[in-house]
Amino acid sequence: MAQHYSLIIVGGGPIGLACGLAAKKAGIDYLILEKGCLTNSLFNYPLNMTFFSTSERLEIGGIPFVSNNVKPTRPEALEYYRRVTISNQLSVHLQEAVTNVERQGDRYLVASSKAEYTATHLIVATGFYDIPLYCGFPGEELPKVVHYYKEAHFYAMQKVVVVGASNSAVDAALECWRKGADVTMVVRKEKIGDRVKYWVKPDIENRIKEGSIKVYFNSQIKAARPTEIDIQTPYGVETIANDYVIALTGYRPNFDFLRKLGIQLSDDGLLQPTYNNDTMETNLPNVYLAGVVCGGMNTHVWFIENSREHADKIIKAIVDKTVTPV
Repeated sequence: MAQHYSLIIVGGGPIGLACGLAAKKAGIDYLILEKGCLTNSLFNYPLNMTFFSTSERLEIGGIPFVSNNVKPTRPEALEYYRRVTISNQLSVHLQEAVTNVERQGDRYLVASSKAEYTATHLIVATGFYDIPLYCGFPGEELPKVVHYYKEAHFYAMQKVVVVGASNSAVDAALECWRKGADVTMVVRKEKIGDRVKYWVKPDIENRIKEGSIKVYFNSQIKAARPTEIDIQTPYGVETIANDYVIALTGYRPNFDFLRKLGIQLSDDGLLQPTYNNDTMETNLPNVYLAGVVCGGMNTHVWFIENSREHADKIIKAIVDKTVTPV
């Protein structure tokens, strides 16, 4: 017999944990299923990453997040969310991926890599960091081309191309350059992104201006080969020597999982999931969305600080449904 829970939360990131805290506070029996480690996406962030937000805006469940810095770092965030999980004895199964969800009457059968469960309510808080947005150029499958960046030492004394102009791309370019890499940026638009952290943007712009980091604006990689790449520039194709390509062009939610579940997505290219803004309930009864997955392809709408409220909205909606009117 599959074990039954009133609520199963898919995703053990900060927002999934916030939903667990709210469920526990409301007396709802719940289970969080996470396919990787705790806060898996944060774990896969660059080792030296600093958040744009201050620590109080990353807090969940009203539990203080004390940081040694104005802007907390990745290690501090991992420590905070781990301590929140352990001290509140949240019900979390790690390294357990959800493989299928089927509606069975007024319940959902949730199959994972380790077991089967049933749930009356389901929250999808799966984020968007698992699937890269591929560039589509020939040679992108080569081992030299990566879509995640961890730290710079590996690229020391190598010819590195960084694709993108967002925070992650800028951080990677600066860190690799400071470790002695020969860094070239390939940027699809005409400038460094406006959303780049305000204390980092002048740094990258000055490195470009002085020629320490080379850049091709309004350009994209046309092809990659083991020792060189072709760059399509406004003035034609330029071939440069290259050892590694760090393509940090963004990520997307697992739309296949949402479709398989039966959640409706917009047909305008943004693939916006359908949900009620007041309750976060989707077109499926008792199935809710929380966190950045709500934005579809527009991954710059929801962050930890403005989607923490999803947890309280959802749990209130569940409580309102289950409380018998007097």
